[in-house]
Amino acid sequence: MLHAHPDPEALIADMAARARAAATLLAQAPSAQKGQALRLAATALRGDADAVLAANARDMAQAEAAGLGPAMLDRLKLTPDRLAGIAAALEEVAGLDDPVGQRIDRRERPNGLVLDRVRVPLGVVGIIYESRPNVTVDAGALAMMAGNACILRGGSEARESNRALHRALVAGLAGAGLPEDAIQLVPVSDRAAVGAMLRAAGLIDIIVPRGGKSLVARVQEEARVPVLAHLDGIVHLYIDAAADPAKARNIALNAKLRRTGVCGATETLLIDRAFPDPAPILAALADAGCALRGTAEVRTIEPRAEAATAEDWDTEYLDAICSVALVDGVGGAMAHIAAHGSHHTDAIVTEDAATADTFLAQVDSAIVMWNASTQFADGGEFGLGAEIGISTGRLHARGPVALEGLTTYKWIVRGTGQIRP
Repeated sequence: MLHAHPDPEALIADMAARARAAATLLAQAPSAQKGQALRLAATALRGDADAVLAANARDMAQAEAAGLGPAMLDRLKLTPDRLAGIAAALEEVAGLDDPVGQRIDRRERPNGLVLDRVRVPLGVVGIIYESRPNVTVDAGALAMMAGNACILRGGSEARESNRALHRALVAGLAGAGLPEDAIQLVPVSDRAAVGAMLRAAGLIDIIVPRGGKSLVARVQEEARVPVLAHLDGIVHLYIDAAADPAKARNIALNAKLRRTGVCGATETLLIDRAFPDPAPILAALADAGCALRGTAEVRTIEPRAEAATAEDWDTEYLDAICSVALVDGVGGAMAHIAAHGSHHTDAIVTEDAATADTFLAQVDSAIVMWNASTQFADGGEFGLGAEIGISTGRLHARGPVALEGLTTYKWIVRGTGQIRP
């Protein structure tokens, strides 16, 4: 594989032209044919599992030698179970309702015009991502099933893994009689290719970045193409005075520590000052290896906690670190979230339904939860098969972006000869 290209603009322009041709065919492809491509890709992935895991092992060895941190290594790593989950997600996406052509609504005007609003693909989708090789499969599958062609640019640290996974997707497309250019992987790892994608207005219809803050910030600053993204996952878990102590402890441990490197991991724990006994929850986190950073009140309750700085409340750790503060009721929790949150995912633990309803209605995040771990902030867990990312913006799509989020709509107007007076 090439690590650079003498003319990245020409490379991306050529890939985009081929993607556009493929997208034209995909937009008309039957649901069954698209689903067949994904099922065949899942079969190819299982059959090639040893080669995929060997490719990932090479990436892991290089990443460890390069000094990547534990969270990044966890995102990069493929195991037999994770690979089985990726293949299963392909089959799940294949079985979802195809949004293309769905009628959103219909209206008939007094003059007899009949107007249908129907879902159509976005066209050519560019996905720029880091570390997580499963994105190659999730993004490619979702984009294709929604009738889009996609151009994937993965991180250099997952180069071998991405190539191996991409081979299975191409095998599925070819086996189902769909254009192989529907899912393309950028064959270079230099940053110039990213810049070329960001400047490809008119060639690429939308860019979806998925990675660290620096990557997403660069995309949002430089893109001349519309961007669907989130910058940070500064996720909060609030334990209300009326929370069940055992439930609160279990949710807090899972929300923070199940996988620390995912964007749904809790980064800040807020506890109502009226909650009877926060000590067992903080002790359980510390005993499990989580470094706590808290206010003076928190350090009095759990002496192992370090003093929190102002930056801690605005940090996505993606590690076994959690900032902790005591607040005055749900109002105090919501004020803290409004000041420091990133509109990603926030959760409340309480047995008081009225308090929960207040939190769910007033916290302005893409995902709000009641009595559930924030680690459920995932398209697969939402029954969407997979996700191309979680959007925290307010335009087009919000929350886990899956098939429906990768479509737009058009108006179809049927008349019988009407003219406008």
